[in-house]
Amino acid sequence: MPATKNDIIVIGGGPAGMMSAIIAAEEGAHVTLLERNDKVGRKLNITGKGRCNVTNNCSAEEALAQIPRNSRFLFSSFSKFDSRAVMEFFEKRGLHLKTERGNRVFPVSDSAYDVTDTLRDALRHAGVKIIKERAQEVLLKEDGAVCGVRGEKGEYTCAQAILATGGVSYPATGSTGDGYAMARLVGHTIIEPKASLISLVCSDRCCAQMQGLSLKNVSITIKNSKKKTVYQDFGEMLFTDKGVSGPMILSASAHLRDYEKDQYRLLIDLKPALDEEKLDARILRDLEEQHNKDFGNVLGGLIPRSMIPVMIERTGIPSNTKANSITRQQRRRLIETIKQFDLTVISPGPLQQAIITSGGIKTGEINPSTMESKKVPGLYFAGEIIDVDAYTGGFNLQIAWATGYVAGMAAAHAENEI
Repeated sequence: MPATKNDIIVIGGGPAGMMSAIIAAEEGAHVTLLERNDKVGRKLNITGKGRCNVTNNCSAEEALAQIPRNSRFLFSSFSKFDSRAVMEFFEKRGLHLKTERGNRVFPVSDSAYDVTDTLRDALRHAGVKIIKERAQEVLLKEDGAVCGVRGEKGEYTCAQAILATGGVSYPATGSTGDGYAMARLVGHTIIEPKASLISLVCSDRCCAQMQGLSLKNVSITIKNSKKKTVYQDFGEMLFTDKGVSGPMILSASAHLRDYEKDQYRLLIDLKPALDEEKLDARILRDLEEQHNKDFGNVLGGLIPRSMIPVMIERTGIPSNTKANSITRQQRRRLIETIKQFDLTVISPGPLQQAIITSGGIKTGEINPSTMESKKVPGLYFAGEIIDVDAYTGGFNLQIAWATGYVAGMAAAHAENEI
């Protein structure tokens, strides 16, 4: 069967792929979605710790400010399909949403599966045909335009193809970098994929000692080897067996990209609400009230218990030192350690464990107003496969929805024919 201008194949059943397929089909195109897993939306089901942070309830300008790489490229797609449009899309289809701290938007049910179910219903109602298939190559005509897709099971004819296979994080969900290989085969440049929104590995053995310890209401500052501050934040973090993780750390990781050339210092302020003078007064009061107790026991009122052995080691104050024997100099060391608990960051965690992949299809090779390839007529890109990534808070899914919407809309109205 020869394809017409309405025959579109979407490769990848993640958020961007599902959105592009729905939009294209609702615009009247005949759409086939190729997904290697048994069901679409597998990775979406584990986002937001299973709750799915659908988007962020803010303006397009505010959202773009949360994208450290190639944010200008997304200006057009965010203008066409901003977070309010995303929320309306889901609400109209029966998914009730709520906005929480930091303008994060979640389903009222707190279930990512409800988001996926809404998208599956929309795919079905729009008439999208879903085939379990692992795509391997985008096929081109002699003039270089798209004419089909080859998969493990066979070849599929089309006039337009939308590549939305994601990055290389969480490979168990199907994100194994297939899209990069397919794009490279037709002449696209791939910016080296790197982990973003990932835990950080530290050289300090104390992290393993405090593994599992969660810190709340602390502030962090990350400095490079030139002592320039590259990131600051306030909130939650936790220690792992190899370093640190948690919301603040994941956001911070998006700023740390030059591990080969640079070295990063993570400074944790355990008592950000107290300046050094007030903290000193607090410590003095604790020492006076518990003057006959050992220093190690007094620390229990200042820091978490699992942190006490590390604090003793770092300050050099013996645990059995009586509170009334602590000198001003020792008190000074304690204040400095509490206000600037420092760790040396040596690398991001494993790429496969990253929430988002940084890198991908070079944005200069994509038309930002349509998501169509500048190299291959009829080939479109959507979602994480593009070299754009954002901080936590629903912004990465917003990228998926917006680029998926634009790609689906443009492909549905394209003039390419076989």
